[in-house]
Amino acid sequence: KLGALVLTFSPLIVFLIAVISTLAIVIGKKENWSVTDSLYFGFITATTVGYGDFRPSTRRGKWLAIIIAMFGLMLTGIVVALAVESASQAYAAIKEQATAR
Repeated sequence: KLGALVLTFSPLIVFLIAVISTLAIVIGKKENWSVTDSLYFGFITATTVGYGDFRPSTRRGKWLAIIIAMFGLMLTGIVVALAVESASQAYAAIKEQATAR
């Protein structure tokens, strides 16, 4: 059940990760950051942690960072929804086993 659900959402998850990574690298090129630093910035921004050690200085970079955050919120929502569904299914299975006894 859950495997099918994860399989259904995996293209969307991969797409969101690809968009976040691409936008982060675009920002990093403008800011002269390494690819590693760019990806770090992108995923820190996408998860809304925002340590502040890297931040864009250009107007375009700032707008792209906002877009990264929005895509990150979508990605986080999907991952949390899948985790909740997994916990719900596990709870239902435990409950079903208890009532079968």
